Amino acid sequence: MQKSGKIRLPEGKNIAVNIGCDFDATSVWMGTFQKTSPAFMSRGEFGAEVGVPRILKLFKKYGIRGTWAIPGHTVDTHTDICKEIISNNHEVCHHGYLHEDLTPMSYEEEKRVMEKGLESLEKIGINPTGYRSPSWDFSPNTLRILEEYNFKYDSSLMGNDFHPYYIRPIEVNRDKGSVFKEPSNILEIPVSWFLDDFPTQEYIPGISEGLISTSSVLNRWISSFDYALQEDGACFVLTVHPQTSGRAHMIQILEEFINYAKNKGAWFTTLEEIYNSFHSN
Repeated sequence: MQKSGKIRLPEGKNIAVNIGCDFDATSVWMGTFQKTSPAFMSRGEFGAEVGVPRILKLFKKYGIRGTWAIPGHTVDTHTDICKEIISNNHEVCHHGYLHEDLTPMSYEEEKRVMEKGLESLEKIGINPTGYRSPSWDFSPNTLRILEEYNFKYDSSLMGNDFHPYYIRPIEVNRDKGSVFKEPSNILEIPVSWFLDDFPTQEYIPGISEGLISTSSVLNRWISSFDYALQEDGACFVLTVHPQTSGRAHMIQILEEFINYAKNKGAWFTTLEEIYNSFHSN
């Protein structure tokens, strides 16, 4: 059985809310989609030059500390804005180097990606305790590598929705039942594609139509939040991208959601604070 648990909430708060900003910049186009044309590069540039400052300003307005998942390539390309994120007292976690697909990599290849990301983060004074895999996927080696590098938590998987749990390796069998192994000491703070801005908004020719109505997106966020609010000790993890939610039409609904959640007693916090406040059932 999954070993999940609850969040100890501050007095007067009803739910933990993390707004995780995946600051991929150009790396998502280069690594995940293999796109390097000026048009795609400009979308990543927008995220760094326009989207991040807008989101930082919004967070400052409401006194929110968020978690920024930053690939090493973004750190090396947009070093100053990454330092500004840190100076605003936000958490930074590891997010690969070039937003790579880890699933086909060997153990040695994936370990090198881990090290490259750590090297870049170290340049800006970050020794991360948390991890978010590029494109929210693990290879068979990812969990082992996280343990070897002493990470405390991950936020990439979807075995629960509103309650953290300890990751269990799974032996996948096609001719008989798959087998869950003993839980790791890595805590999973789960995510969901339903609570990610990128799939609904980003138009990628031949791949994703995006461009969904913002009212539909906000309704989905609020509906999920309202359900989570009914669960004792729950956390709600929203994932945004500066090049997506930094756009004018999206940052307005992000602010609308923040106001809605704030009025319902949300504790806006980092993934690390959720980890520190977790207690298992």
